[in-house]
Amino acid sequence: MERIGQKVPSGGFATTFEEACKVVEQFDYPVIVRPSFTLGGTGGGIAYNREEFEQLARHGIDASPTDEILIEESVIGWKEFELEVMRDTKDNVVIICSIENLDPMGVHTGDSITVAPAQTLTDKEYQLMRNAAIDIIREIGVDTGGSNIQFSVNPKTGGIYIIEMNPRVSRSSALASKATGFPIAKIAAKLAVGYSLDEIPNDITKMTPASFEPTIDYVVTKIPRFTFEKFPHADSTLTTQMKSVGEVMSMGRTFKESLLKALRSLETGVTGLDPIVRKGRDEIFFEPTEAEAEEICTNLKVPRAERIFYVAEAMRTGVTVEKIHALTGIDMWFLSNIKEIVELEGELYAESRKGELDADSIRIAKEFGFSYATLARITGEAEAAITARAHGAGIKPAYKCVDTCGAEFEAHTPYLYSTYERPFYNIKDKTEPKVECEAAPTTNKKVMILGSGPNRIGQGVEFDYCCVHASFALKEEGIESIMLNCNPETVSTDYDTSDRLYFEPLTFEDVMAVVEREKPDGVIVQLGGQTPLKLCVPLEKAGVKILGTTPDSIDEAEDRERFDALLERLELRRPESGLARSTEEAVKVAEGIGYPVMVRPSYVLGGRAMEIVYNEESLKEYMARAVEASPEHPVLVDSFLEGAAEIDVDCVSDGELVVIGAIMEHIEEAGVHSGDSACSLPPYSLSKESLAEIKRQTKALAKELKVIGLMNVQFAIKDEVIYIIEVNPRASRTVPFVSKAIGRPLAKIATKVMTGKTLTELGFTEQIHPPYVSVKEAVFPFIKFPGVDTILSPEMKSTGEVMGIGAGFGRAFAKAQIAAGNTLPLEGNVFVSVRDEDKDGVLHVARELKEMGFNIIATRGTVRFLVDNGVEAEYVHKVNAGRPHIVDKIKSKAVAMVVNTSFGAKSVADSYSIRRSSIEMGVPYFTTISGAHAATRGIRAKRKEALDVMSLQEYHEMNEAAIKASL
Repeated sequence: MERIGQKVPSGGFATTFEEACKVVEQFDYPVIVRPSFTLGGTGGGIAYNREEFEQLARHGIDASPTDEILIEESVIGWKEFELEVMRDTKDNVVIICSIENLDPMGVHTGDSITVAPAQTLTDKEYQLMRNAAIDIIREIGVDTGGSNIQFSVNPKTGGIYIIEMNPRVSRSSALASKATGFPIAKIAAKLAVGYSLDEIPNDITKMTPASFEPTIDYVVTKIPRFTFEKFPHADSTLTTQMKSVGEVMSMGRTFKESLLKALRSLETGVTGLDPIVRKGRDEIFFEPTEAEAEEICTNLKVPRAERIFYVAEAMRTGVTVEKIHALTGIDMWFLSNIKEIVELEGELYAESRKGELDADSIRIAKEFGFSYATLARITGEAEAAITARAHGAGIKPAYKCVDTCGAEFEAHTPYLYSTYERPFYNIKDKTEPKVECEAAPTTNKKVMILGSGPNRIGQGVEFDYCCVHASFALKEEGIESIMLNCNPETVSTDYDTSDRLYFEPLTFEDVMAVVEREKPDGVIVQLGGQTPLKLCVPLEKAGVKILGTTPDSIDEAEDRERFDALLERLELRRPESGLARSTEEAVKVAEGIGYPVMVRPSYVLGGRAMEIVYNEESLKEYMARAVEASPEHPVLVDSFLEGAAEIDVDCVSDGELVVIGAIMEHIEEAGVHSGDSACSLPPYSLSKESLAEIKRQTKALAKELKVIGLMNVQFAIKDEVIYIIEVNPRASRTVPFVSKAIGRPLAKIATKVMTGKTLTELGFTEQIHPPYVSVKEAVFPFIKFPGVDTILSPEMKSTGEVMGIGAGFGRAFAKAQIAAGNTLPLEGNVFVSVRDEDKDGVLHVARELKEMGFNIIATRGTVRFLVDNGVEAEYVHKVNAGRPHIVDKIKSKAVAMVVNTSFGAKSVADSYSIRRSSIEMGVPYFTTISGAHAATRGIRAKRKEALDVMSLQEYHEMNEAAIKASL
């Protein structure tokens, strides 16, 4: 950078803790610690004092695969910008997109609200940045492909620093691709094989080459989605280490419209800049109490997920834009726009107190990006009444194309967003003022697919996979596919996945507006997880045809009382249970069933607010916290089947024939959320009788619920008795795993069934039994959340998954562990510490490990038990029983694997530091006996011979050969 005259923050590298301590002496605090070669700022952070620095330096060196950290002077509070740049072999360089971070430096760009194109740069500043980016990509030597370059600008002097350069496709490249319609990764691949930018045609215009820099005539806003509610002990302060798990993107003609659309896309229960301080209040502007003023001030100073809402609340209490700017570092231009939104809220509120809003006021509110739900909240009027009045006055959205060229050329791929921009008056033909709509729907047979919205824990890319396959299936059937989604990270929002793409929030209002414009023959809601499912009843009431399983059947499976009646009709068993609408009712139900009980709100995904409760005191505490999780729906109280095996079944039904896709057995026992448990296909411990009975019950349920499409059933087996845990008449998160394991695209098959095909016509009439084993393993974000316990529970915590395939269970499990970054050791010390109930179970594990040459170390009670039963073990101190204790040993890399089970709040708290240090040191750990059993089988398979590698296609060929041989 210095060679080409570019400034960078001063800093130094260190590969040891001692070196780091020397480097940091050159700087004043705060300093930034950045590990080399980690993604999402993993292991890094901001140190405000020596103690914090020492902690971050140690953590950063451990996190870096090259044991290296960069220690830099702080530029916290400066403005942050990014440019996406591409270069080809002929040295053509183009700038694809400029991105501005709403949050100043100090918050990871993946956790910041970002806006494209940059809004607050002068033309001169932009040209300086553009020239710098071109010089940088050449100097670094990126001969072909894309790079993301991050700049920081001193808001006082205008001085520019280069922060970092990623010579690859990055998270921002994906966002820039969706924001502009310029597919960066696709073009980079073509450049890599020798094309130049001027030789690659633009897919959208068909007229221009890729060497034309995209021009956009709209504003794009990305807002990250956080799931701190899953990690109550995590520090929710946003720093240079990324903590968000997903994001939404929206487009509008103005920043205000784009921001408000993005906020309602988040699916966090907000419709816009909703009140956050005094949530139930009527008035917009209010006089805060001392505590409220303190809360607002703290949340402006400290960057957290909700800061944007506190900015609006501060304005509602009369805090000036200048003061908010001083506290947050957010640019005055953004704050002025938010102030205009808040002022309009006040005007609408005042007008609504004199009578209903007139058409002009509604039109202005819609231009700003307000949803009808927001107007209903402000005015106290019913949403439907405001909507009807607006429609009567002709207030409807127009749809505009993303065309890469600011409407200079015609767009051939319908990639659309809605806007309520002001009508214009055409001087030439003296017509009425109008807004030009570019949607141009066809009269072909068409089906609309509702996507899954932002990725979050419990609803991730698995559902997007299903939506994408649905789009492919519709194309194969000659039906036009219309996709509606708001997540820029997905394949479903690529402009070439479906025939028509609407980049819109998944709310009733926004979906209905597209339905009215497109008039599809039907809408698919069962593939996008809980998001579209919540819309199916209101859509059906509005006269929209829902394809596949009916909303009534979906409700019958979700509504506890109706579902219990259905099970009674079919004479199927479920764990004893009851419904509670109050704490008193919950205590009564739990007493009747007997502790432990599993409690959860109805209608939630990912086990949100689900817990196992062992006594009345814990139950009362839970009810005080969690009833809020679902106010309209009661809390479900179930008998908890401790130690039961859990089974997942995916099937497809055409209304007549039901075909089992797969039966999977969870590796963790009941009590761990199905999304967090590893699972095996085929099951590894079930009897033939149990398998036959599971099939019978699944088919009976699908027929009784009149399922058309996919269905997932979760069973628990205890003492050979089969219980039904839950039934979901929709795609489940295991559909992609099952499809890859059996070599049949279940989501495609289900989509074709929904359009009227039978399973017989599609040639899928029998369950497939592959001649190999597939294991799915969950991937967790614990390393991103220091201070969070890694113990698994009924509430889902994983953010991803991997799959291992092998000839036997051990090999498949070992591969899955390696893929999840949990490589199983072949030698060394294994630490074992288990609760009394698990001592018999762990004996087999310890014997196996001893046999393979491992050394067992354990705490006093476990050592005594193992030695008494003929297994040699060494004693190690518990954390509070002297040094060196077990955590010291883990931190000094003297432990190769940990097996640790806990029971009850005290035991879980006592062993927390063992689990936490294991994750920080990258030591594989197992918190269930069944998980430890699976690990020993995996280790044995790895020791026996090297793990083989085969392509998925080769496995599928083996599968097809086995199917032919069985006929």
